[in-house]
Amino acid sequence: MITLEVKGMSCGHCVASVTEVIKKIEGVTDVTVSLEKANAVIQGDFDLEAIKKAVAAIGFEPGSGS
Repeated sequence: MITLEVKGMSCGHCVASVTEVIKKIEGVTDVTVSLEKANAVIQGDFDLEAIKKAVAAIGFEPGSGS
């Protein structure tokens, strides 16, 4: 499980967009995106850099994952 900071979300539509793009990444088994915490909690066996690139491609700023 990794928690990835996601900057730039401002509404429920943002959360839905980030959730959708992360779910499409190979190896992701579950994702929970929080507007209040400005992060995504991601589970599975995936490439974190691929997730960061996908999040950035839709206009949000991914932070470091922990």
